[in-house]
Amino acid sequence: MTLAESLSSKAPSARANWAPGRLGPVAIAVLAALLTAGAAAILLWMGREPICKCGTIKLWQGTVMSSENSQHIADWYTFSHIIHGFLFYGLFWLIRRITGLPISVGLALLLAIVLESAWEITENTDAVINHYRTATISLDYYGDSVLNSVSDILAMALGFLFARFAPVWITVSGALAMELIVGWLIRDNLTLNVIMLLWPMDWIKAWQGGA
Repeated sequence: MTLAESLSSKAPSARANWAPGRLGPVAIAVLAALLTAGAAAILLWMGREPICKCGTIKLWQGTVMSSENSQHIADWYTFSHIIHGFLFYGLFWLIRRITGLPISVGLALLLAIVLESAWEITENTDAVINHYRTATISLDYYGDSVLNSVSDILAMALGFLFARFAPVWITVSGALAMELIVGWLIRDNLTLNVIMLLWPMDWIKAWQGGA
């Protein structure tokens, strides 16, 4: 049972399904690629580094307290972006369920990419970067590379598609597992990241720093 089916188990089966979309898979993939490329172009225009200043490209960067964090293809924060995909899927399904708007899965995915891209652009503004450096333990954080931002958008899209097809209990369990495991290993995760962005707490900062 998918998330949509679980939340509407008492409704007729026709209402549990997403509305059919006018765009085919190829058109959706092309539009998704164009949106992602647009986000990359804006980030480059903002002066973000295309790849890590170290000059190399790594598939995985596991050291959080490093100037190379958020510079390569994947790191511990990639799991947060996968969870973004879970949340966006649930959000757009809920909007459709409450309002009755005929939002197709393809349209929801494209809107999710727009939102994720907007966050990646906002996250890499000087104001947000400086906030992270002062309110969190990310003293070596100078913004994401464009490669990392694009990879984050793709991770969100994968999370969205996973939530679309996986049973709801696997989606929810997967999100909880990622939050708990990543939080235990690096003392940070999506929940703590949001808290420290909106309501910085000294005791959390001290704990994350190993105090």
